[in-house]
Amino acid sequence: MRKPNLILILADDMGIGDLSCYGAKKIMTPHMDAIARNGMRFTDAHATAAICTPSRYSIMTGRYCWKTPLHHSVLRGFAPPLIEKGRPTLASVLKRAGYRTAAVGKWHLGLEWTQKDGRTVPETVNGDIRALGYDGFAVDYSIPVTGGPRERGFDSWFGIAGSLDMPPYCFIENERTLGIPSREKETYYNQSRGLQVDGYREEEVDTTFADKAVARLEACAQDADIPFFLYLAAAAPHVPCNRRPGFVIGKTAAGDRGDMVYLFDWMVGQVTAAVRRLGLEDNTVIAVTSDNGAVSRCENGEDYGHRSNGRFRGYKRDVWEGGHREPLLIQWPGIIPAGTTCDRLVGLQDLFATFTEIAGGAIPPGAAEDSVSILPLLTAAQPRCACRRSLIHHSGNGMFSIRKDHWKLIDGLGSGGATEPLFLRPEPGEAAGQLYDSLNDPEESIDLWNRHPGVVAELMGELDREVCPYFDRKGIEVMRALDPRHGQRA
Repeated sequence: MRKPNLILILADDMGIGDLSCYGAKKIMTPHMDAIARNGMRFTDAHATAAICTPSRYSIMTGRYCWKTPLHHSVLRGFAPPLIEKGRPTLASVLKRAGYRTAAVGKWHLGLEWTQKDGRTVPETVNGDIRALGYDGFAVDYSIPVTGGPRERGFDSWFGIAGSLDMPPYCFIENERTLGIPSREKETYYNQSRGLQVDGYREEEVDTTFADKAVARLEACAQDADIPFFLYLAAAAPHVPCNRRPGFVIGKTAAGDRGDMVYLFDWMVGQVTAAVRRLGLEDNTVIAVTSDNGAVSRCENGEDYGHRSNGRFRGYKRDVWEGGHREPLLIQWPGIIPAGTTCDRLVGLQDLFATFTEIAGGAIPPGAAEDSVSILPLLTAAQPRCACRRSLIHHSGNGMFSIRKDHWKLIDGLGSGGATEPLFLRPEPGEAAGQLYDSLNDPEESIDLWNRHPGVVAELMGELDREVCPYFDRKGIEVMRALDPRHGQRA
């Protein structure tokens, strides 16, 4: 039997409460619901980080991002490559296993740009690898951009450098921008200052990605003897949510952001319809997930009574569950029992080892050390085995947590992200962190830190053993102090 094709579709800032197959009432997601009916729906899947660049790094490399120099926040559009040269990626491992590999959409893992003075854009801006404040006006866009997906294992790439709210405002195909960003952006919608190409429109970005993804499928179908891996990374529903194509406006009862979730579901539908039309469905694995938790409101400040992260506490950037618990749907006809639900603990970095095993490939020694194959879960009618016992999470501002069995320990007080309070200094005699029973209290409403000192000691010990070789406690405290609201109490 020929190796199965592999498709990974990634949303940007979509929460577990945004999908109707996870209980959303104000947003209908029929195409993702169909994948849930035809395959497996995971209820305890997590991103390694509550924000996009580190989460995407983990998916592509199978390792935690805090093992790199990026210890908090995200890269900007002109930041250097985060994936180290020579590091095996999911794409490069699958390519070695005989797969054609294509990336379409948002990259957000860094690129190498050249300035008009001939020098490469600095690896750090004001000492920061994120390149905060670098607007790209000094970049020579006629020079190929390097260090991107094609040098990290993909045969082709069509996409954008970062999120829709950061420059450059243009598409990139392989190593070239499509057009030259030559004038300042006409209108800013909660976006950073930068240059655009003529005719650039945010509302056309994801529809273009969908068209390009379908075109890649059509090209691959012409040589059905060679399996393919397609990575489609949407821009939706990330801001600016108010810039969306007309055909999705008003399709939900959850405002502009809800309509952007609908847009992402439409993209999933475009891909799945093409897979069926091309006769590829029976031998294609399709996985759909998101890079981190959702924000709470639309751009007008309203939530319309919709809970983007369901019953879970917190939002994007937070170390609480809403920041990193993700929807995960996987379909594989004839292999994954249809309509099944899995409540086992899964990390999105596990897709690396899982796809590699499905492809019959091999992970090189020393690579993807934090990825565990969940193939045994996929092939079970009632998944009861545990492929992993523990998982580490990282907030947008660098607070750590560790989940082991039904316990979740947070190394600090506050959300560590965007929800107030961000960080709190413990009062004398007060708990130094948080401990929750994820089985009986998934809403994280009862802090059990002082009631279970043995559990705290065990989990803190495991967290220290994992993290401290890369990121010591002094560094964690320095990072907490970077936030001006550090120590603020609710």
